[in-house]
Amino acid sequence: MEQVYIFMLFVFCALAIVDLVVGVSNDAGNFLNSAVGSKVATLRTIMIVASVGVALGAIFSSGMMEIARKGIFNPTQFYFNEVMVIFMAVILADILLLDLFNTLGLPTSTTVSIVFELLGASVCVACIKIFKAGAPLTDIFQYINTAEASKLVSGIFISVAVAFVVGTIVQWLARLVFSFNYDRTIKYIGGIFGGISLTALSYFIIFKGLKGVAFIPVEAITWMEENMLWLLLACFVLWSVLSQVLIALRVNIFRIIILSGTFALAMAFAGNDLVNFIGVPVAAYQSYDLWHVSGVEYNRFTMEGLLGNMGTPTAILLLTGFIMILTLWFSKKARSVIETGVKLSRQSEGGEEQFSANFLSRFLVRITVLGAAAVNAITPKSLQKKIDARFEAAAEDKTIKEEDRPAFDLVRAAINLVVSSSLIAIGTSMKQPLSTTYVTFMVAMGSSLADRAWGRDSAVFRVAGVLNVVGGWFLTAIVAFLGAFVVAGILYYGNIIGLIVMIVVVALFLLRSAVVYRNRQRAKGSVRRFESSDLATIGGVIKESSNYVAETFERIDELYAKVVKNLSAQDLSKLTKNKKNAKKLEKELDALKGNIYYFIKSLNESSVASSKFYILILDYLQDMAQCLTAITVSAYDHVNNNHKPLKFYQLRDLKSIADRIADLFKQEAEIFKKEDYSKIHFVLEHCKTLKGELSQTVQKQIDHIRTTETSPKTTKLYFSILLETNALVRANNNLLMQFDEYNKQRKTPKSKLTALMR
Repeated sequence: MEQVYIFMLFVFCALAIVDLVVGVSNDAGNFLNSAVGSKVATLRTIMIVASVGVALGAIFSSGMMEIARKGIFNPTQFYFNEVMVIFMAVILADILLLDLFNTLGLPTSTTVSIVFELLGASVCVACIKIFKAGAPLTDIFQYINTAEASKLVSGIFISVAVAFVVGTIVQWLARLVFSFNYDRTIKYIGGIFGGISLTALSYFIIFKGLKGVAFIPVEAITWMEENMLWLLLACFVLWSVLSQVLIALRVNIFRIIILSGTFALAMAFAGNDLVNFIGVPVAAYQSYDLWHVSGVEYNRFTMEGLLGNMGTPTAILLLTGFIMILTLWFSKKARSVIETGVKLSRQSEGGEEQFSANFLSRFLVRITVLGAAAVNAITPKSLQKKIDARFEAAAEDKTIKEEDRPAFDLVRAAINLVVSSSLIAIGTSMKQPLSTTYVTFMVAMGSSLADRAWGRDSAVFRVAGVLNVVGGWFLTAIVAFLGAFVVAGILYYGNIIGLIVMIVVVALFLLRSAVVYRNRQRAKGSVRRFESSDLATIGGVIKESSNYVAETFERIDELYAKVVKNLSAQDLSKLTKNKKNAKKLEKELDALKGNIYYFIKSLNESSVASSKFYILILDYLQDMAQCLTAITVSAYDHVNNNHKPLKFYQLRDLKSIADRIADLFKQEAEIFKKEDYSKIHFVLEHCKTLKGELSQTVQKQIDHIRTTETSPKTTKLYFSILLETNALVRANNNLLMQFDEYNKQRKTPKSKLTALMR
C-alpha cells in the first residue's frame, strides 16, 4: 500500500505545480491592476517589481502553512488514509474551480476556495466515518474545527465590507487634498503623503512580514516589537524627508509609491496566498513522513502529529516562488483577469462595458442618486462647489491613443496599493487568511466610487459588474464545498481507480478550457477596432470603411445563405449557431456606434467633417445586421417550436432570393475591396430589380393565402423573412448611395467637399 501513497505524492507534486499556475493566473490582477491601469511604468518594469515581491513573499509565507493542516478539520479524528483523501480531493477540486473562473476571465478568491474545499472534503469523510460507526450526525463537530473555521470564514467576508469602506474614505480624502491637478499640491504635502504611505508599507510588509521568516532570530523580532513606535517614527521622518527631496528633484513621488506598493502587494500576496496553492501538498507530504516512520497500518495511524509546528523548507518556498514568477510573466489568462478589474475601475465612461445592467444594479443606482440628491439639498452651495472643483477630472490629451491612456490617475493607483497591501499584511501578521482578491478588488471599487468614476451613464454597468464578481465569490464558496465533497466521496470509495478517474477528468477539463479560452481570444482578436488616427480624414474614412464593409457583406451573405439552407433542412443546432453569429455581428456594430461620442470628442477640428460619413456607414451596416438577426431569430423560433416546415415553393423562392443576394454582395465586396466605386450605379440597378422581385414574391404569397390552404405560422415566418430581406436590401441600397455620392464628389475641391460632408 505504501507504493500507492508514493504515487499519490508524485500526483500531489504535479497538481501543486498546476494549481500554482492556475491560481497565480487568477490572482495576478490583485497586485498588478493599479500599476497597469495607471500606466505608471512599462509593463516590463511593473512585472520585474512584482516578481521580486513574489519571490520575497514566498519566503515569508512559512507561518501560514498550518492552516491547511489543522485550521479547518481536527486531524486527531482522522487516520492517515482519510487525511490523504481529504488533501487529494481539495487540490483536484481547486484546480477545476480556479481554471473555470480563469477561463471566464473573472477574479475569484483562492483563499475562499481552499477554505471551503477543506471544509467540504473533511465533512464528506467525517460523514462517512459517522455513518459507518452508526453515530449521530451531531458528532461531526468533533471532526471539524468549527471555531477556527468560523473565524476564518467571517474574517474573509468581513474584509469585503472593511476594504470597500476604507478604500472609499481614504480615496475621497486623498482626492479632496490633491484633486486631479495634483502637480501644484504635491510640492507642499507630497513629502508628508510619501512618508505616511511608505511608512505604512514598511511597517506592514517588512516588520510584520518578518515574523513569518524561519531564519530571522527570535531576539531580533522581539527587539523590533519592543521598539516599534520609535522605528515607525524614524521611518516616517526618513521617508518624508526623502520624498520631499525627490519632489524637489522633479521626481514623481506617486510613481515611487505605486511601484513600492506593487512590490508590497505582490509580497503580501505570496506571503498570504501561497498556502492556498502548496499548503495542501506540503501537508500531505508531512502526513506521509509522519506515517512512514511510525510502522503503524495506514488505516490505524491517527494524525496528532499535524497539530505541532512543522515549518516548510525554504527550498520548497523558493521553488514555488520561481514557478509563480514564471506564471506571472507568461500566463495569458492572467491578462484577462487584470482587464476585468481595470475596466470596472476606469475613470472614463468610454468604451464597451463588460457587464450588462440588471434589476439590482438599477435599484442600487436609483437609491444612490436619491440619497445624493438629499445630501446635496442640505449641503451649502458654496461648500458643494469647492468639493466639486476638487473632483473635476483633468482634460484628456487627444494626442494619446485610446489604448495608451491610463484607466485612472496616479493618486488613485497609489491609494489602492497602500490601502490594499496594508489590510492584507495585517491579516497575514494575525495569521488570518484574508482574501487578497476580496481586499484588492473592493478597495479598487471603493476608490472608484469615491473618485466619481461611476457616472450616470456607466454606473448601472459598473455596479452590475461588481455584483457579478461578488456573486461569483459567494458561488465560489458553494461550488468549492460541494465539489470537494463529491470528489472526496469518489476517492474514498474508488481508491486508486477513483484517483486515476479524477486525474483524467481534471486533465480533460483543463484541455477543454484551454481550447475554449483560445477560441474566445481568437474571436476577440477578430473584432474590428477603428483608430481615430485612421479616420482623421475623409480619405481615411473611405479606406477603413471600405475594408470593413467588404468584410461585413461577406459575413451577411454567408449567414443569409446558411439560414435559408438550415431552415429548409429543419436543422435546429445549426440555426442556433446562425442566431448566435448574427447577434455577434450586431453587437460588434453596436459597440462601434457606442464609441462614436468619444471618437468625435477625440478628433481635432480638421477631422470632424469625416465623422458624419463614418456615422452613416455604421448606421446602415447596423440596420442590415438587425434585419439579419430578425431573420435568424424567426427561423430559429419556428423550428424550435416544431411548427410545420415551409412549403416547397416557399423554400424554392427563398433559395432563389438567397442566390440573388449572394451575387449582389459578391459584386459589392469586390467593389469595396478594390475601392473602385465607378461601378456602384450598376449594383444599384440590381438592388432595384431585387426589391421588385421581393415585392412580387410577397404578392404571390398573398394570392396563395386566398386560394390555397396554408399554415398561419409558416405564413408569418415567410412574410417575416421577405419583409426583413426587403429592409436589408434597402439599407444596403442606402449605403451604396452614400459611397456613390462620395465617388461623384471626390474630384470636388477640398473646401467644397468639407462643406458637403457637413
